[in-house]
Amino acid sequence: MKKKIKLAMIGMTAVLFGLTACGNKQEATSKGGKTTIRFASWDTADDVDAQQKLVDKFNEEHPDIQVVLEAYGSDFDTKISASMGSGDAPDVMYMWNYPAYHEGLEPLDSYIEKEGEDYKKNFYSTLWNYNSYDGQIYGLPVGFTTHCVYYNKDLFEQAGVEAPKGDWTWEDLKEKAKVIYEKTGVKGFSFSMKPDPYDYEMYLWSNGTAYCGKDGKMEGYVDSDKALETYKMFQDMEKDGYAVATEKSGGDEFQAGQTGMFVYGAWAVKKYTEEGVNFGLAKLPSFGSEKSASILSSSGVAIAKSSKNKEAAWEFVKFWTSEESNKTRIGTEFPVLMSVVESEKILEKPEYAPFYEMLDQSGEYTPASFIMDKWSEVSEKLELAFEEMYNPSSLMDVKEAIASVLN
Repeated sequence: MKKKIKLAMIGMTAVLFGLTACGNKQEATSKGGKTTIRFASWDTADDVDAQQKLVDKFNEEHPDIQVVLEAYGSDFDTKISASMGSGDAPDVMYMWNYPAYHEGLEPLDSYIEKEGEDYKKNFYSTLWNYNSYDGQIYGLPVGFTTHCVYYNKDLFEQAGVEAPKGDWTWEDLKEKAKVIYEKTGVKGFSFSMKPDPYDYEMYLWSNGTAYCGKDGKMEGYVDSDKALETYKMFQDMEKDGYAVATEKSGGDEFQAGQTGMFVYGAWAVKKYTEEGVNFGLAKLPSFGSEKSASILSSSGVAIAKSSKNKEAAWEFVKFWTSEESNKTRIGTEFPVLMSVVESEKILEKPEYAPFYEMLDQSGEYTPASFIMDKWSEVSEKLELAFEEMYNPSSLMDVKEAIASVLN
């Protein structure tokens, strides 16, 4: 699974017009009957090597199209913004921040429609929410992760605690965390004292609320009784001593055996497996009356609106998201096609199944970042409010802390 993509909104008003595009620039033009397509990736090292092999395969199978891979790595957003500003964007690019970039992207609805009804239905429907903006699809899903609870099997056994069940609640999690702490002296649960606001909204969804309504207004949502109850639940676990707020996600502490549970995406599965950590995975707990829901970190591939070879670009996009490509990326990306999940028996694998279960029950939610025009400003305020709530040196009253977000 790809590294975590933190949704930090980059407004298109900040694009530096007049800058030349970065990377291995090649004109997308036709020469000798061959159309050149530039493809921008955010990956590095081994991932890029694997991508190049797929690109080479496409080029071999399409003698009339030549795809050139441009690896932007950590400079991806800077280079994409600059290239869009100068009118020289790559024909095809990885994409995640559709609210920021949609004006420079080609809507794909008509392309998808031409492929037939079954084509779109083969993708998990929840993923379209994260590859669309304002009612239009701008990207085809490539990979995703939801969030689940990682739990330390050794600590659970040592404390005599039963493994989480599929229908468990936050009350169940708290009880297990307390027993682990009492029996082993190890904190039963850990969470970030400065959580990513994009991720944190899933807890509000699970408790029947959100940061804002469909109109983007926050009053009555981010400060609702349900929201305050959610913020306070985490703070109370910390105050009661059996949970700890950590500098990061809690993953380092979990790997070191210093915490019994924490919530994270699939990025740690491969690492913990290779390191020999004896861990299990469970769906996010519910608040009892509502089913739990997860935020998604989703990657897609998009076509630049400025591309002069959109049909050729679409052929490559279809290849990059095909069954063959999905299968090739298993182990680094979760397959997004239901046909591949079925044929490869993905749901029979305990390290994959809970993430897909969370995907199935999270389809009705749209992140505030896709709704609010000023999400970047709101996100910064939320981040500060969360730190005031959960930093052990402050532990500010949650109602007082969240009030600052509405000012």
